[in-house]
Amino acid sequence: MKSVKEVSAIQQKLQDQGVKYCIGAYVDIHGIPKAKVVPIDHLPQMAAGSERYTGYALDGLGQAPSDDELNSVPDLDHIIQLPWEPKVAWMPADNHFQGQPYALNTRVALKNVLAQAAEMGFGMNLGIECEIYLLKQAADGSLSVPNPDDKLEKACYDVRGFMDNFAWLDKMATAINGLGWDLYSFDHEDANSQFEFDFNYSDALTMCDRLIFFRYMAKHYAKEDGLVATMMPKPFADKTGTGAHFNMSLYDLKTGKNLFACDPKDDPRGLGLTTLGYQFIAGILKHGPALCAAFAPTVNSYKRLVRRGAMSYFSWAPAFNSYGSNNRTNSVRVPMGGGRCESRNADGAVNPYLAATLALAAGLEGIREGLDPGKPNEDNLYDMNEEQRQARGIGFLPQTLIDAVDAFAADPLVEKTLGKELRDEFIKYKTEEWETYHLTVSQWEIDRYSYMF
Repeated sequence: MKSVKEVSAIQQKLQDQGVKYCIGAYVDIHGIPKAKVVPIDHLPQMAAGSERYTGYALDGLGQAPSDDELNSVPDLDHIIQLPWEPKVAWMPADNHFQGQPYALNTRVALKNVLAQAAEMGFGMNLGIECEIYLLKQAADGSLSVPNPDDKLEKACYDVRGFMDNFAWLDKMATAINGLGWDLYSFDHEDANSQFEFDFNYSDALTMCDRLIFFRYMAKHYAKEDGLVATMMPKPFADKTGTGAHFNMSLYDLKTGKNLFACDPKDDPRGLGLTTLGYQFIAGILKHGPALCAAFAPTVNSYKRLVRRGAMSYFSWAPAFNSYGSNNRTNSVRVPMGGGRCESRNADGAVNPYLAATLALAAGLEGIREGLDPGKPNEDNLYDMNEEQRQARGIGFLPQTLIDAVDAFAADPLVEKTLGKELRDEFIKYKTEEWETYHLTVSQWEIDRYSYMF
């Protein structure tokens, strides 16, 4: 907590910058931001937890109507002044309950595991690749590509498709750099009207805060143009899905040195990864099916995690619990040059706090237990037959949300890391999501079966 003097200085600085209102944005179990808006004159009270919330009105915070209220406590070290409305300051927040950090808040859960890593001398670096669709929505809710010229079957890196959407892309890029995130690349992605923004990695907590704000900001700027920006994992069956790949490494808290990085010549496997890095990957793979529920947390996610599906070519998405070098058919990739690992099954619907919490916990277990992930897979897993795959000991990731939730429920690391209450809340909400989907009669069923029978 900041001192009264520190809060007062922050308040004065924000007032000097034209800020009139503050948003202390915590997230529900889905990663959706929730908040009250407080005038800047009341920032000291807000910083002390004055804003109270009925937890029963929110998904995944584990409260009944009879329970005492939750508080939100803003993180005053991560303030964002809204680029399009500088009167408003956005502050990521944690929930508290009766004076203590609330264990069912996923940002709190991440901070708890980061504290465990710190006891081992580690900090966590995280970079998240933000893929996103820019679409038009019809009155009936259907989505379509707004630019009729963006119709190449292989649209990846298409300059014309990029420049045709330059106005929105420029707003996004200008805002990202204005916030100090260091955008170093952005492009037209693999699908029509799909784009990717790559900005510099940071500590894990900061990067998770930035992903939450990125989604909000992208939707705002799209709405200005009468469009919809979405990180929905698979908006079109015949187009590439939306990833949010997690690029992870650990660093020495004292020196800042990347503890995964070494010269590839000093790595017997040749990937440029230290023993610590391989142990971390081994932990990720050990708990891969359970982690998948957090990385890919919706019914729609599992329409992305396929080899091809309804597409005319391979999907790029990982369907296997495996690792390798610059080979995108693995769920965990060590990019060229090493020094980090990339979990590729994370998608745009991810609650980054929850996913980072479990990924870090799994990686730390791999380090504590000295696990070895085995030889890296360098083959195209999309082409490998089942006999070859089984001989190599490479398993599938869950194929549906309920499969992933079952793996999540069965893995002891989940309850150990999140606590029983948060674990059970995730299982409850995601099981309900699956059952609701499963009981819904789709247009596909009507078109197929009403005629057939």
